[in-house]
Amino acid sequence: MKPWLSKAAAQLREQIDDAYPSRLRGSDGWIADLRHQQAGKSDHIPDPKSGNVVRAIDIDARLSDDKGASIYLANQLRLYAKDFGRVSYVIHRGQIASPIFNYKWRKYRGYSPHEHHIHISFRKNQDNNSEFFNIPLLGGKNE
Repeated sequence: MKPWLSKAAAQLREQIDDAYPSRLRGSDGWIADLRHQQAGKSDHIPDPKSGNVVRAIDIDARLSDDKGASIYLANQLRLYAKDFGRVSYVIHRGQIASPIFNYKWRKYRGYSPHEHHIHISFRKNQDNNSEFFNIPLLGGKNE
C-alpha cells in the first residue's frame, strides 16, 4: 500500500501554507529518508500496521522575513499540543516539547537539532482527523 500523510498533518501543513504563502520549503518533508529508515524509529516512517500512514511533517523554518516566526509558531504548536492532544511532540532549534514534563521545552538529544525546520509529530488517533487547528498564527482565535 502506498504511504499517505495523516489527515491532521495534511491539515496543519495546509494551514501553514495559507498563513505563509511565500515561505521557503527546502527543508519541508514528511516521508522518511534513508537515515530515518535506518534509525528505525521515526514518525516519518510509514506505519504498516495502520495502512502505511506517516504521522510527522517537517516545516522549513524560513516562514517569512521575520527570522523569529518559526520560534513563535513552534511555541504555539507546543501550547496547542498540551491543550488539545492532537500533536504528540514538537522539535525545533535543539528543543523538544512532549508529554514528558507536560510539553515544557527541554533539550533535544536526538540526531538532528532541527535548526532549519520544525518537526511536528501527530497522535495515532488523528490519522483521519482533518479538523482546523485553532492556532493564532495560523488563523485561529486566541482563547
